[in-house]
Amino acid sequence: MDVLQEVRKPVLDSYFERSAVTRNHMSCAALDCEPKQNCVAFMSAISRAMSKFRLAVIQLQVTGVKRDNLSRAQRLVREAAGQGSKVVLLPECFNSPYGTSFFSMYAERIPGESTQVLSEAAKENQVYLVGGSIPEEDGGKLYNSCTVFGPDGDLILKHRKIHLFDIDVPGKIRFQESETLSPGNSLSMFETPFCKVGVGICYDMRFAELAQLYSRQDCQLLVYPGAFNMTTGPAHWELLQRARALDNQVYVATASPARDETASYVAWGHSTVVNPWGEVISKAGAEEAVIYADIDLQYLDDIRQQIPITTQRRNDLYAVTQAQEGSR
Repeated sequence: MDVLQEVRKPVLDSYFERSAVTRNHMSCAALDCEPKQNCVAFMSAISRAMSKFRLAVIQLQVTGVKRDNLSRAQRLVREAAGQGSKVVLLPECFNSPYGTSFFSMYAERIPGESTQVLSEAAKENQVYLVGGSIPEEDGGKLYNSCTVFGPDGDLILKHRKIHLFDIDVPGKIRFQESETLSPGNSLSMFETPFCKVGVGICYDMRFAELAQLYSRQDCQLLVYPGAFNMTTGPAHWELLQRARALDNQVYVATASPARDETASYVAWGHSTVVNPWGEVISKAGAEEAVIYADIDLQYLDDIRQQIPITTQRRNDLYAVTQAQEGSR
């Protein structure tokens, strides 16, 4: 009937945007006849469907040949979209080997070759594409930068890694990103028709305050392209993701390069998605893979109602504050 068609069109034409659903719920409520029941039932079904979307995490096998990395990424983004994914996540340094000796060798300006491929892949497959990270050259400095593209292929966000990976674990690993890279200086969030997303890169995940600020800015999904190693990976990779998800009652997704035992820096792999209860709901092994998770925002809301830590915080005693406005 006409009223159902009027309800369907704005919702379906706008990727099931929440605003359209709210408006049409109000229209249904104004009806005083049998069609009202049909309309409300239809809108309830739409609301339930709208609260879920599919996320894909690509654990890419990265080689020293940039063109091959880009081609493989394009193919796997296409595969992920074919499985109904609306948001797709690539790993840290998806276009190049990870290491201080490689950053300057593979660095590009943005826009450049790699981001052009990302833009085309996002547009071709009609997805939000979180482009892992690439070494970026700008103004004589190098950054570890993540770009995000919308379904129209437009760049909607650039996040430069805030916390540089400088560690020294005696007898196991020493790594100093600061020898070649400069840090970013802003928080990075972007909107989708499904939810707001906060972005960090690898070592950024260790800093709980960043995730707390994203949560306070209404992010319901946090994504971290990362490349933990064979020392920190088995010890902390999953633990940190579950902690960030549980503390903030959000979904957390990480994308690692696949493991290459012959590389100078061996990535742990095990790309993961964690739900707001702190449970791992999808996880890769060490090899190249695409993993999927259905992000359920109604489930997230249910968790926050059951354990309402957001409203129970003692803001009169403590607070995490944002020093500057983040990019959106």
